Amino acid sequence: MSQTHLLFIHGAGGFTDDRPIAAGLGTALDVPVDMPEFSAGDMSLQAWADPLRARLSTMDADDLLVAHSFGASVLLHLLAEPAYAGPRRAVLLAMPNWGPDGWAMEEYDFTGPPPRHVALSLHHCVDDEEVPIGHLDLNAALLPDAQLHRHETGGHQFVGLVDAIAADMRR
Repeated sequence: MSQTHLLFIHGAGGFTDDRPIAAGLGTALDVPVDMPEFSAGDMSLQAWADPLRARLSTMDADDLLVAHSFGASVLLHLLAEPAYAGPRRAVLLAMPNWGPDGWAMEEYDFTGPPPRHVALSLHHCVDDEEVPIGHLDLNAALLPDAQLHRHETGGHQFVGLVDAIAADMRR
């Protein structure tokens, strides 16, 4: 039996800022963490999706996926692809909504259908200073089967919430 791994996809320009939560989750779950650095210069969906798709293709169904902010948006697109065959569970942290009621950027807008065969958990902090909490409700409407976790505090970086997120991942 192979060891479970955690792939953490950072947010836009967040490779350094997201390291504490990635490392904290690895420690809390006692799993190795893979946190590749994605382009800060090319923010196109394709520039992030291609290398992420390659990583996902090497993962087992029981491996763990966590993605933050913009990284969560990219991951959602890949999870919904018909050929997706990677991990069967993903945790999306502070994911922006790019639709007309969110940040209205067509390139990143996820219009569905929701990913098949992937259990989703959406976490968002009420006091998130970068992605307003209203994005959680917009995303919940697009992903009706996702588990929602609304945290009162923690900000955009989920300060003090590693244990709560890890507990969700153990379920």
